[in-house]
Amino acid sequence: MEPATEVEERVGKKERPLILVTNDDGIASDGLWAAARALLPLGDLLVAAPNRQWSGAGRSMPNMVSGHIEKVERQLEGREIEAYAIDASPALVVVHALLELAPRPPALVVSGINFGENISISVTISGTVGAALEGAASGLPAMAVSLAMPIANHLDGGDNTDYRGAMAYTYRFARFLLRYPRPYDVDLLNINLPLSATPETPWRLTRLARTRYFVPTPPNRAAGEGRPGYRAIDDPRSMVAPDTDVWAIAVDEVVSVTPLSLDLTSRSDFGQVEAWLHRLEEEG
Repeated sequence: MEPATEVEERVGKKERPLILVTNDDGIASDGLWAAARALLPLGDLLVAAPNRQWSGAGRSMPNMVSGHIEKVERQLEGREIEAYAIDASPALVVVHALLELAPRPPALVVSGINFGENISISVTISGTVGAALEGAASGLPAMAVSLAMPIANHLDGGDNTDYRGAMAYTYRFARFLLRYPRPYDVDLLNINLPLSATPETPWRLTRLARTRYFVPTPPNRAAGEGRPGYRAIDDPRSMVAPDTDVWAIAVDEVVSVTPLSLDLTSRSDFGQVEAWLHRLEEEG
């Protein structure tokens, strides 16, 4: 039997929360490790990320990955961090982490800091948001954090990117989610910061803009391109409302915080929808 004093010390000592840190830009991403550094004071970290770039993967779970897990040696602030690179999509990385790597259920899932903003109706494309959605689907508080930057840097983050503002907001909202239960239907927070953001930049509660922010462009077949590209919309003021995430980021350059739900059911009045669908029977 253990001495009473040792039992009291062990039982009385509150276990630090476990935070799963992931992304879609890969294990080598500066944004991933900026997020991990920001979260270090809040709990024990489990870093699990794709072994390569997976931007645009959404919440996909493709079959053409091996699921191979490789341990990564990494230290932050003199502390050894448990980190893994996985041959998997961002959402599958979260599944592997929860089923195989986490020593106990995480208290929070943080996805990011992403290279580029994830806003408007295009959030379903985002692997960053997809990973957070997968965490939320397992009943865990979750947040996705993205930093706006030029499209040319969306796959590599660019040189000398300043993550201090994004790190400050990662810490603030993670600490908040660890302390307070979420309202019903708030399954995750989608946090986007303008590139100019500092720790003092104000934040705003927003909704998704009901239009594309990044517009597809045709591939230049003559130059050997095989897939479409994209560009940002030309004039956000003419296309979106001031309460949207696009306006916050692209017009006012403040931090956008959008609560997202796993429930994609239309919010239309079901009586109207039912009447509309009954026309099918009337037409035979």
